Amino acid sequence: MVKDKEPSENPNLKNNNNNNKMFIGIVWNCVPELKLLLSALLFFCSLITLFQFFPSHLSFSVQDLRHCASLPPPSSAVALPQQAPVQIQHVQVKQNDEVLQDGVIKRNFNTYGTAAYNFVLMSAYRGGLNTFAVIGLSSKPLHVFAKPTYVCEWVPNNGTGNLTVSGVKILPDWGYGRVYTVVVVNCTFPVPVGHDGSGGRLFIHASTSGGGDANFNLTDTIEALEEASGSLNPVLFTSPPKYDYLYCGSSLYGNLSPQRIREWIAYHVKMFGEKSHFVIHDAGGVHPEVMAVLRPWIEKGYVTVQDIREEERFDGYYHNQFLIVNDCLHRYRFMAKWMFFFDVDEFIFVPKKSTLKSVMDSLMEYTQFTIEQRTISNKLCYLDDHPGKIYRKWGIEKLVYRDMVKGIRRDRKYAVQPRNVFATGVHMSENTIGKTTHKTEGKIMYYHYHGTISERREPCRQFVNTTEMKVGGTPYMVDTTMREVAGAIKRFEQRMIGSALLTTRQ
Repeated sequence: MVKDKEPSENPNLKNNNNNNKMFIGIVWNCVPELKLLLSALLFFCSLITLFQFFPSHLSFSVQDLRHCASLPPPSSAVALPQQAPVQIQHVQVKQNDEVLQDGVIKRNFNTYGTAAYNFVLMSAYRGGLNTFAVIGLSSKPLHVFAKPTYVCEWVPNNGTGNLTVSGVKILPDWGYGRVYTVVVVNCTFPVPVGHDGSGGRLFIHASTSGGGDANFNLTDTIEALEEASGSLNPVLFTSPPKYDYLYCGSSLYGNLSPQRIREWIAYHVKMFGEKSHFVIHDAGGVHPEVMAVLRPWIEKGYVTVQDIREEERFDGYYHNQFLIVNDCLHRYRFMAKWMFFFDVDEFIFVPKKSTLKSVMDSLMEYTQFTIEQRTISNKLCYLDDHPGKIYRKWGIEKLVYRDMVKGIRRDRKYAVQPRNVFATGVHMSENTIGKTTHKTEGKIMYYHYHGTISERREPCRQFVNTTEMKVGGTPYMVDTTMREVAGAIKRFEQRMIGSALLTTRQ
């Protein structure tokens, strides 16, 4: 038998085997050097890790080592944005403690920064030919524990000479301020200023009078108002107002219900009539769906929305509502016969035998009157129909259970004749000329649906089919007053703005 011939040896395979043997030999001969290199690398990495736990005064060494150990970033890496350099305007020399000749150690106190602003200007308005109102915020501790002062200065454009007078400060927030309190500065000059139409500027010199630091009377000069030549219209202060009724709203914030706002604005436009206007202040609550509800009324000329979200920078009471209502008072002071102050979960009502005009005419001898509250449950709904149909009804139709607790004080809201008011509050004004009356029971009241405006969901939590009941010890009784007018309000809305809001959701 003939054996198979053995294949001949591949010369390339032979060369590869020789190369591998040569590489292994070189590595084997360098084992001591490799061990040393690996040991050094391990030690270096361990050292960097340990430096993270060293005291802060050695942090510069850590940064240097990390910098040395880091590799350059790949070309695709995104560079981090650089922070703006810190602007050091003034380097204060530190005052050290001293040992006096008699051995007493004199301690020194070094001051840095400012806890709150001396004055935050919002607005300034003329109140007549010789008087102005300046509205703003100021540090509350400064006014509680010190006596800051204000000086008003009128600088005319025609160069006839500056006039100065002491400003009269009014603190209208009843001590409710937080970091900031509301200040209304009244500047009344002994003679008319700028009445010739030449224009000028009003400055306020706000002095701390040693408040905050008794060694210093710091004064800030603020340009509160600039009046261009020819812009003054003196007839404004004596002519009949444009509106019979003007609503000054508090700060609106949170995730408000568009449907509740829809009901509120339609109801009050109908009640207040053609010569009325509503000023809405947006502190974050006028989101797109709420604006969609207000937009038709804005286009009709009934509503003005003011964006006041910037006030959130300053920590005042309840989104600075005292500041906002005082600005509204002075901004529209000569444009309205009566000015109302209440909230968007409150509905003004007068009995059927009366009209709003007849009630207001009967109160003309008063600068201010307050309005009694009728509190409505924000959870109980009257089960007089199929629940599915009830859900589609307006809030004023289905929330009909009135709190009947007697002998307790309930908050009141109010209206004023603004030309006789110098500053105002949330529940009433304490800075008026003329009389105030609280005896309005039976004439005018407001229904309060507390909490319903701030929740974007169905308000009914419990359906009840009885006219009287107690919940948690509180007696409730069915009051269908607002329910009975809902149909007329819906028809009024349809007639005024059409069907634009029919698909409005909670």
